[in-house]
Amino acid sequence: MPHKFYKHKLLLDEGLYPRQYLKRTNSRYDVKHIKHDLNKGGIKDEEVHEIAVEQKRIIVTYNIDDFKKLATKSKDSGVIGVTQGMSPEQFDKKLNALLNRSTAKSLYNKYTSLSLSKEEQEMRAT
Repeated sequence: MPHKFYKHKLLLDEGLYPRQYLKRTNSRYDVKHIKHDLNKGGIKDEEVHEIAVEQKRIIVTYNIDDFKKLATKSKDSGVIGVTQGMSPEQFDKKLNALLNRSTAKSLYNKYTSLSLSKEEQEMRAT
């Protein structure tokens, strides 16, 4: 039985595409970009995490190593680590699919990986 739709709250880290590039995700979920929406570009990872906790948002980032350490520090936030190399369309499609199959709290207080499949990586390499 499918779960009830939940409008996740996301915080895109500085290195990610602005939310306008993620048409599906931006239209279905509450998405903010740390630099383009909140004007907080250049702040420390811990400060990004604090903002995410205060606003009860899930951080979406390329900065996997640093944010993975922060992922379990609060039940009011979580981290989705994105591997480099996805086009905005691939990123939007994969992120939207992950959020769509996730329940209200399933992405909080943990690290979740979002990456290209082996087939997609091979296609990209050719």
